[in-house]
Amino acid sequence: MLMFNIRGENIEVTQAIRDYVEKRISKLEKYFEKDLKNTAHVNLKVYSDKQAKVEVTIPLPYLTLRAEEMSNDLYASVDLVTDKLERQIRKYKTKVNRKSREKGFKNLEFAPTQEQADAQSDSDNESKFQVVRTKQLALKPMDNEEAILQMDMLGHDFFIYEDAETSGINIVYRRNDGRYGLIETGEE
Repeated sequence: MLMFNIRGENIEVTQAIRDYVEKRISKLEKYFEKDLKNTAHVNLKVYSDKQAKVEVTIPLPYLTLRAEEMSNDLYASVDLVTDKLERQIRKYKTKVNRKSREKGFKNLEFAPTQEQADAQSDSDNESKFQVVRTKQLALKPMDNEEAILQMDMLGHDFFIYEDAETSGINIVYRRNDGRYGLIETGEE
């Protein structure tokens, strides 16, 4: 069951807008486990040039879904972002289930979630190394390909995961040339 947290920037979130957002995004519930209660965080922005941007983040136990879209119409942006989220879910679910079957696991609904710690630079040298945000990670076993897919879905530049074969903690990252790198941890 999806709960909604809808915010508007430079726009009043009317009941009609709220109803439309909830109706469209609720269609994604068919992909989730029935007994889970999740919150869809929806941010609606309207800019001075009348562009409407819709950002949706749905943190799930094993995956964080995130998408944003911009168009000249708020309702069209809601439709576009919902379609984008549905494509992400389908692509990811198909790939994860195929990988799981190859490894002899039962069908999985989603792969592990990864939340990236925020890095914030400060010109003041004293606060340069100050930790401004801390996140806890639950690392689940996966292979490089699944980790890259999860990283891309989250829109991050790196992803930390447990290697399914070695049980080591690995990091995949996006290189400046657009390809991917892998950092493996282990004993020397």
